[in-house]
Amino acid sequence: MTMAGGFTYDGGKVPPGETQNLRYAVSESYLGDQVRVPVTVVNGERDGPTAFLSAAAHGDELNGIEVVREVAHEWDHTELAGTLVCLPVLNVPGFLAQERYLPVYDRDLNRAFPGDPDSTSAKRIAHELFRNFLSPCDFGIDFHTSTRGRTNMLHVRADMSHRRVSRLANAFASNLVINGEGPSGSLRHEATSAGTPTVTVEMGEAHRFQRSLIDRALAGVLSVLCEFGLRSTEAVAWPGWRAVVDADDGTWLRAEAGGLVEMHHDRGALIEAGERVCTITDPFDEATEVMRAPFTGVLVGVTENPLVYPGNPLAHLLELAPSPRRALKRRQSDTGP
Repeated sequence: MTMAGGFTYDGGKVPPGETQNLRYAVSESYLGDQVRVPVTVVNGERDGPTAFLSAAAHGDELNGIEVVREVAHEWDHTELAGTLVCLPVLNVPGFLAQERYLPVYDRDLNRAFPGDPDSTSAKRIAHELFRNFLSPCDFGIDFHTSTRGRTNMLHVRADMSHRRVSRLANAFASNLVINGEGPSGSLRHEATSAGTPTVTVEMGEAHRFQRSLIDRALAGVLSVLCEFGLRSTEAVAWPGWRAVVDADDGTWLRAEAGGLVEMHHDRGALIEAGERVCTITDPFDEATEVMRAPFTGVLVGVTENPLVYPGNPLAHLLELAPSPRRALKRRQSDTGP
């Protein structure tokens, strides 16, 4: 809980009722210049929970940046009860190079948490961020997109066996929650283990802003803030239908031949068992490989690169139980996938 003393970090403090924009030094370049991460701390006048919103742990994943930026700078926080710690770009070197990983160090920042002040550059950066801005919070949301060449439907990834994480995931009000602890070293796994319940929100693709997904994510953030009492003027959202699916209850369909792939469905579509998902042809349109769904489920992610080698991932299919399957089918019959 944020108390009257305000939110503190190494080198500074944000009193109640104030907002502070800072660039926090986490490393140095080859020239000895500081590598600084942008942080906005919005501290309400009233006591309440402290929440973090983070994005771009992978430097080319941009949708979440706009979500965090809009919450920090375009929302009215006059009645905020508690504190928002907004970190729109965790991986500054990757962001500047428009690369997924830390380009100078060639390491995945989202496998370096909670960090280590005496270890690799990635772990030193993670350590500074974790101890100053992540672990002091009561809960957090970490935004991601798919990697380049693929796109994801908006969904939450969370350890639903953890009561407070489950509450957070449900409050975000996405249709799909993929249940699992997450990889060791990932922000959500390590923050949750350290006592700060955290979920990952996946949405869309790298290297672009996708307005419809950004708006849906903003609605999810608002719903979470209402659920945990930081805001009181709006209601907690209900997505219409929800499926909680274990990460193991799915499969990646992979190319069985090289060539040009045509996807027959978009992300978020309901696919019946045996239905054609995509077709692979060669440049002469002579050889054809049809990929079919091994079970009925939802397409969480699909490739956007039409050029494939054998073994390339084409689609991420998760099996759905009958009830959410019927709900998704009704929605798609009304509006399309």
